[in-house]
Amino acid sequence: MAVDIKNITYYYGDNPVLKNLSFSVREGDFFIIIGPNGSGKTTLMNAVSGILNCQEGRVEIFGRSIQSYNRKDLAKTIAFVPQMFPDDFPFSVTEMVLMGRSPHLGIFGLEKEDDIKLAKQAMHFTEVRHLAHRKLNQLSGGERQRVFIAKAICQEPQVILLDEPTASLDLAHQVKIMDLMDRLKRKKGITIIMVSHDLNLAAMYGDRLLLLNRGQAVSLGLPQEVLTLRRLEATYGCRLLVDESPLGKFPRITLVPQK
Repeated sequence: MAVDIKNITYYYGDNPVLKNLSFSVREGDFFIIIGPNGSGKTTLMNAVSGILNCQEGRVEIFGRSIQSYNRKDLAKTIAFVPQMFPDDFPFSVTEMVLMGRSPHLGIFGLEKEDDIKLAKQAMHFTEVRHLAHRKLNQLSGGERQRVFIAKAICQEPQVILLDEPTASLDLAHQVKIMDLMDRLKRKKGITIIMVSHDLNLAAMYGDRLLLLNRGQAVSLGLPQEVLTLRRLEATYGCRLLVDESPLGKFPRITLVPQK
């Protein structure tokens, strides 16, 4: 398994945000975490990335406790693309993508020809090569998101974590980001773990889904196993229509107006 989460609990003060949570992510999967606001999705991503240490339980990355990794080795294994980025970084696209090479650089932190080549390849893969000399604050939200994904690719990780990468993007950019993640999985064999609020995107692209609510796993499995009418209405507390998508054998979720 790429990631094993074993009975983790995380408290903010006296409030348990994650409660005795366990699941596994298979190597090479596109694994999507869904659930309502406040269900613990971002806290879970921070625990898997090593940003947070859970008070109880164990996080394992490729069979090793996450605590057994030093910072550099963990950065070579996992890349994390958070939901929000400052838009005032005084760096060019190339400079930002090259920062992904930091775990691989020597004591002086100087990039070599191979590092620059990998950065160019990552920018080409994410279709931002033509923006190489632009500053980050000159880019659209979708372009910036692809730059930070290029930075993650440049780390050469085995796992990429993404916290709502399509939030605040228009429909065209949402599809571009999801197609990009699917290509990363298929062409580079990278395990993708992503948080999403969009149930239809999760149904279309996810190999397996984890539905969270109040810090606990409601359901784990294939999209058609997780995204059932009864389960979703109980979890989200609203009326829905769930049927088969005309695009394939996966669910389509439609919100029903509350009149």
